Amino acid sequence: MNFARYKELLGVPQVRRLLLVAMLARFPHSAAGVLLTLHVVGTLQRGYGAAGAVAAAITVGIAVGAPWRGRRVDSSGLRAALVPSVIAEAVIWCTAPFLPYELLVPVAVLGGLFALPIFSVVRQSLGVMVSAEQRRTAYALDSVGTEITFMVGPAAGVVLATALPSTVGLVLIGVSSSLAGVFLMWFNPPTRTGHRGSFVHEGADDVECMEEISPAEAKASSSYAGANAVARLFGRARSNFHWITPAIIAVLGAAAGSGLVLSGTDVGIVALLREGDHVKELGLVFLFWCAASVVGGLVYGALHRPVSPLLLLAAMGALTVPMGFAHDTWWLALLSVPPGLLCAPTLSAATESVASLVAEERRGEAMGWYGSALTAGSALGSPLAGVAIDVVGPWAGFALVGVLAVLLCTAGWTVRGARRRRVSGLAR
Repeated sequence: MNFARYKELLGVPQVRRLLLVAMLARFPHSAAGVLLTLHVVGTLQRGYGAAGAVAAAITVGIAVGAPWRGRRVDSSGLRAALVPSVIAEAVIWCTAPFLPYELLVPVAVLGGLFALPIFSVVRQSLGVMVSAEQRRTAYALDSVGTEITFMVGPAAGVVLATALPSTVGLVLIGVSSSLAGVFLMWFNPPTRTGHRGSFVHEGADDVECMEEISPAEAKASSSYAGANAVARLFGRARSNFHWITPAIIAVLGAAAGSGLVLSGTDVGIVALLREGDHVKELGLVFLFWCAASVVGGLVYGALHRPVSPLLLLAAMGALTVPMGFAHDTWWLALLSVPPGLLCAPTLSAATESVASLVAEERRGEAMGWYGSALTAGSALGSPLAGVAIDVVGPWAGFALVGVLAVLLCTAGWTVRGARRRRVSGLAR
């Protein structure tokens, strides 16, 4: 374990600047969820179910849009790919607060579709700005920054909603997100090896070649040059997804499982505290939970060797189950520490796996799919835990998402093991 890696990494001005930009860019969206809920419930006089539908609409938009946005970064470059987000963030969120609820839902889908792809861009950039040995530390730092953002962001959203009308607050969110995109375009961090600011800086000619076409795409193009239109279309599709392997599918499953556990735990904490009439003490539990994740992320980033995200997720899922048996706020806060310690490491390990398993020319798209998997898991976790809580009780929400995470990891190990055995058999 080497904590000096953090000093070494933060000593690189571009890396330090990117991590800071990432934190600032995530603040608007971390505050938007609470603010949008209060807008629907307060200003539009709708129920929490209606507010949940708007949140789900944004989630669907993000899940659909993330891979497409990632591919645009790969094919067109960062600045060109961010232009639609910069425009849409300002237009959509300066318009949405003044719409009736019936129009707010479809507009929320558009808002998610064109959301600033800050997560995938930052992870893709970090992957080429540092050496392979430093990626674990870099991703851990970004996970820690994300935890801090989501500790402060929702509270800032509540303050904003109480100090100003929700319509004004949402407009400020849209403008802030758009400005974050402009700043990211100005900073223009590298997304490929050979780009200015990457760990290995090659000549301009090499960069030009890399921008035009990847080796895999060139091979696919030559292989299908003489085929008919249907065969060419099939060949292109196969080339576009050649990076998807059983190992990648297992990592995407780990991302979905992480989102499922986190969102399900979120609902379970609220339900357990409401049952004991301790909702006002919610902040204490979240403080312990998020602080544990920060500590876990820092420890994981200092390790010399990677740990399988499936192993980390399985442990996090298993340790989440006991939270359901807490009998007061302090016990719940203390029981949130063990799974919390594994939160940032699980996400960091999954990101590191994606970066190591996918070639650079497809890494933006892969990170987009990673974000979609995480988002889809989060969207599933809340309702699944909610149903379990309504039917059985608060403890069942923790138990369900924890057990599902362990089963998902078991399936991932099975798929990877079968693939390895098959490859080993062919090699003989």
